[in-house]
Amino acid sequence: MLLASGNSLRDFVDRFVRRTSIRRSPTAWLWFTLALLCLASPATAGEATFSSRDTRTALVELYTSEGCSSCPPAERWINALEDERGLWHDFIPLALHVDYWDYIGWPDRFAKPEYAKRQRQYAAEGGARVVYTPGMFVNGEEWLGWRRGDLDVDTDTMPGVLSLSVINNDVAVHFAPAVATTDSLRVNIALVGMGLETEVRAGENKGRKLEHDFVALNVQSVALENSAAGYKAITELPQSDIESNRYAVVAWVTNGKTQAPIQAVGGYLP
Repeated sequence: MLLASGNSLRDFVDRFVRRTSIRRSPTAWLWFTLALLCLASPATAGEATFSSRDTRTALVELYTSEGCSSCPPAERWINALEDERGLWHDFIPLALHVDYWDYIGWPDRFAKPEYAKRQRQYAAEGGARVVYTPGMFVNGEEWLGWRRGDLDVDTDTMPGVLSLSVINNDVAVHFAPAVATTDSLRVNIALVGMGLETEVRAGENKGRKLEHDFVALNVQSVALENSAAGYKAITELPQSDIESNRYAVVAWVTNGKTQAPIQAVGGYLP
């Protein structure tokens, strides 16, 4: 059997899954899908599979900027989460660099206007009173506890299991909600950079060497399809020209009505 590449291959996978009993097993669906997709893809990102627990994994978002003199303490705090035992299971950190301080003298190479738009949307939805940096959010709500050094996440909410598999540059996502729903859901996928450094030569942090972990290098959003096996999607891993010592991938599900994460999953890429 000759398999085509690109969208035609994804169409073949989708038709096959709908016609066979493999759709009843989320894990089997993930691996079958990606095994076929990898036949048409060059090996770049390697192979990895991640799955959340039934309980919610908290998404900890830091909105930051290399042009903000108040941000380094928040970045040091989020960097330190790499050594915490609950990483990837109880919580997932994500640093999103905003561009609204670039005008004061230092263009942040990690900043994207869509990250600033996301922070403003949180404010519009009531998750924060104002937009500022450093701004920390846990599951879509403004959170100031990082200043005290603690992270107390909700371990009682049980939204369901979110699974993510990566082979080469292809990604398969499956979400099995704990409670049946007909909502329109989306999955957001971020390519994350670790161990990044910048020598700042202008602006408020001039002369500082900034160290960054959990940096969102690129984020894409994809609609999830509701099927007999739960919600699923096949897409590609976001790409970035920024080189990192180590990469990770993070995914989180939203209901399309608000940005607040329902469930999150992630881990280091090979």
